[in-house]
Amino acid sequence: MSWHTQGHYDLESEAAQAEQPVRRRVLFATSEISDYVQTGGLGEVSAALPRALRAHSDVRILVPGYRQVLERAGNIQPVGLLPGLGEIPACALGRTQTADGIPVYVILNADLYDRPGGLYLDPDGKDWIDNDIRFARLSLAAADMAAGLGDANWRPDNLHLNDWPTALAPGYLAWRGIDTPSLLTIHNLAYQGAFDPARMKALAIPESAFKVDGVEFYGRLSFLKAGVYYADHLTTVSETYAQEITTPQFGCGLHGLLSERSRQGRLSGILNGIDESWDPRHTHHGEGFEPDRWKGRYADYIRGLFGLALSRGPLFAIVSRLVHQKGVDLSIDVAEEIVAHGGQLVVTGQGDTHLEDRMLTLARKHPTQVGVRIGFDGSEARAMFAGSDFLLMPSRFEPCGLSQMYAQRFGSLPIAHSTGGLADTIEDGRTGFLFHTPTAQQFKGAVRRALDTFGSGRRFDEMRRAAMARTFEWSDSARRYATLYQSARAG
Repeated sequence: MSWHTQGHYDLESEAAQAEQPVRRRVLFATSEISDYVQTGGLGEVSAALPRALRAHSDVRILVPGYRQVLERAGNIQPVGLLPGLGEIPACALGRTQTADGIPVYVILNADLYDRPGGLYLDPDGKDWIDNDIRFARLSLAAADMAAGLGDANWRPDNLHLNDWPTALAPGYLAWRGIDTPSLLTIHNLAYQGAFDPARMKALAIPESAFKVDGVEFYGRLSFLKAGVYYADHLTTVSETYAQEITTPQFGCGLHGLLSERSRQGRLSGILNGIDESWDPRHTHHGEGFEPDRWKGRYADYIRGLFGLALSRGPLFAIVSRLVHQKGVDLSIDVAEEIVAHGGQLVVTGQGDTHLEDRMLTLARKHPTQVGVRIGFDGSEARAMFAGSDFLLMPSRFEPCGLSQMYAQRFGSLPIAHSTGGLADTIEDGRTGFLFHTPTAQQFKGAVRRALDTFGSGRRFDEMRRAAMARTFEWSDSARRYATLYQSARAG
């Protein structure tokens, strides 16, 4: 290459770099992250999405200093103080980082977060009585950092907020006149963070905000309603769910406001992804996951783990919270159909006591064909995806869902209600089976289709390989979020 050519190349390179958007400083506020603590899919997303966003943004994470975070995060360096407001106490702000270097800010207030029990529930399984203060503190901390408080060396250009525990932040920005753009991701509209309006003063919410165009929701103070109203942009975790929540059936009472946000171009559906650890090519020390070779071995392992009889019949799995939303009652109804056709069912999860009891009763009735473990173990769940032939997901609604993606990567064909992210990630008759109304009758029809396919041999193998070819990478989603951060600035 000549000097002249080299110089021309450098000038073009500089011009191209000048056209690149400036990397935005993004504060990703969340109530859980799987690196330290989680209760569900939000924790998985909060770990994976910021990692994908690093290619586009200077992203940092904000989490409460729960006991589990303090124990697992290691060295947390104090970086500043955040003032109190109303009855929301002042707190220290600490900084640590994930194993792969993502900066994490931790809200340090032992009275609010360093306690036994769960993130949202006390040891008796009831909501913490001060959840309004605990998550108002999280929301306020995000707004404080947008105002330049906490870390004198870093101030976010954008706030990325997640679900109701962070959803007061856009309100605090508006009430204090801070113009930092905010994006709220709705992972599940059914959880809204509703409290007594008498708590307004304690939470430093102006009385003028308690109205339809504000935080009021059917006579209650709603954190999520505040976020939906005040945030600059809203996203949900699949395109279909973004459409569904603008309807009375799925909108949980917020469909009118969400429809307006959609008309304004301020509501987007961006599908979640799954991380690279779910790539079966990384399994077995580089040998890959060939279904003909490994499926049977995992299936036999799972049968032994759950105390089932050895069988050549199909193995169905449920990896889910055992709650009404997930259609667990429908799965119980179709279990007899599975057993009658020589299939077996393994279940792991926990949730509503009456559904747990019904599952255990089913296992006692069919001890060699149905196995149930109340609780959750990540490595056990992964083995269930690898060993099962089919995954049952008859969710009545499903904003995105991750299990159906995990299952497809390991050649377990999901049988699911065509809703939300399930409709967006399963190709009916190619990578799984969909039914359109959440009834036991329709679900049984889909199960019979799956049983017929299992018996066909070649077609079943083709579907399994098509499912394993799906990728569900985070990179496309991260690019869309980065574009929204940039456009928020332009707006």
